[in-house]
Amino acid sequence: MAEAPTRPPGHPPLLIACALGIEHLALRTGDRGGAPGATTVLRTGMGPKNADSAVTKALGKEALREAAVLATGFCAGLAPGMHPGDLVVAEETRDARGSIRCQGTGLLVEELVKAVPGRTVHTGPLTGSDHVVRGHEREDLLATGAIAVDMESAATLHSAMRAGQRPVAAVRVVVDAPQHELVRIGTVRGGISAFRVLRAVLPAFFEWHRSSLLPRR
Repeated sequence: MAEAPTRPPGHPPLLIACALGIEHLALRTGDRGGAPGATTVLRTGMGPKNADSAVTKALGKEALREAAVLATGFCAGLAPGMHPGDLVVAEETRDARGSIRCQGTGLLVEELVKAVPGRTVHTGPLTGSDHVVRGHEREDLLATGAIAVDMESAATLHSAMRAGQRPVAAVRVVVDAPQHELVRIGTVRGGISAFRVLRAVLPAFFEWHRSSLLPRR
């Protein structure tokens, strides 16, 4: 499910992809001012297959054919010391098909620090999974160098690049972490914290999009 884009003429659009209704609500009710071009928030549904299908279909439409793509939503942190509400800016996304390098990582970090002051921003590889990861499986993924895991980002970026060269990025909000797993007490508080952070990040996404519109030297 996607919102209809609002499009100033002459600007390539931005497609922001998330999986869940609660993520879509956070983004839909966040600060939408300052967008430099058309912005579409797409709810893909959960899991890599749904993300692949929804993003491929969206980018097949003429209005979004050249869109920059940013995957976002919640994730599970893998590294010790992560907390609900922390942010993850992917340097690359990984899954069984390989890795996709993200653009504008440094800019996203700078803008997220402004958008959500006081929140920790982590950078590193973001790995994909087709199921919720818990326990020892987290440790195995951490050993590969990944700092966080989710089910849709890698599929979203693979689909985006398969449809043509474009700026891509992934930003996730930690909703559970090694010491704060979803099944434990405090889950609701952690989820509320992550929701509030996700509502606040749109200005950083728009600055990333604005940067992607600048001529390349």
